[in-house]
Formats: sequence, structure tokens, C-alpha cells
Amino acid sequence: MPGRGYTWCKCFAGLPEQARAVRGWTALRIPHADAPLIAHQLFVAALGSRPDAVEMTLSTADRRVRITAAGPSVLSLLQCHGPGSVIVRSLSTASGVDPDGRAMWAELCCATDV
Repeated sequence: MPGRGYTWCKCFAGLPEQARAVRGWTALRIPHADAPLIAHQLFVAALGSRPDAVEMTLSTADRRVRITAAGPSVLSLLQCHGPGSVIVRSLSTASGVDPDGRAMWAELCCATDV
């Protein structure tokens, strides 16, 4: 994402109870009400491949934010297009799967620069 911004990256254990930590970590860094829920849905989707860890990345550029959840394995069709993807698509301006199939991402816009 071109523009001035920041990137935060953190690995979370591949356990469902870590979803709360993902939401809190996101909320402390991204001033957008939907960011924690989007991060949560991406994290939960990545858990479907039963990884030991999920790498969460938050990147900002001007008013844009990209949230990415990546695991070590290629994500299944259900993980990429399951129920959580409906929530992600409805709350974000764009979303998708990385070309290597190991990460899902979503972008959103904030009211002010982040």
C-alpha cells in the first residue's frame, strides 16, 4: 500500500481462545469500529487449517488499513468463502486471498489518517 503509514505484525497461537487477544490487539492500533471484528473473522478462518500459529498483520497508509491473517498451510475453499467471509466482505472495502493461498486480507478506510 503506497503512502505514509505503519505496519504491525504479531503471531498468535493457533487456538480459538486467542481470537479475543486478536480483537484487543487490533482495537489498540486501528481507530475503526469494524477493524477488530474483521481481524477476528480472518483469524478464525485461518484456524480452519489447524495451524500452530497465525500471523496477523495490520498495515496502514494514509486513511487505508489492511488486515491480514496468514497461516503455514494453503487455506481451503470453505475457509476462504465460509460464513465469516460474508461479514468481512460486508464490512470492508476490499478483501481477498493472497496468491499463495496461505493468507486472507481485508481493507477498510478510516475517517482520518492512521
